Amino acid sequence: MNINKSKIEEILAASKLNELINKKEEEEKQCKAILIVLAIIGVIAAVAGIAYAVYCFVTPDYLEDFEDDFEDDFDDDFFTDEDEE
Repeated sequence: MNINKSKIEEILAASKLNELINKKEEEEKQCKAILIVLAIIGVIAAVAGIAYAVYCFVTPDYLEDFEDDFEDDFDDDFFTDEDEE
């Protein structure tokens, strides 16, 4: 009977060890999956940021031309009229 008990204990110990190894493998798979998802999100964010930067650099700024048109309307005469009175 001692032989059977020791074999049973060895089998139980081996099964517990296998369970621990399988749990670690599953956790590693989950960590790898999370890492892959975060890497994909990072790549998409980087591409979007670069695309926005290129868009802002290439798009002309129409506001500067618009402001230049109105700068000529304001003459210094407007302020000198008040000073003469």
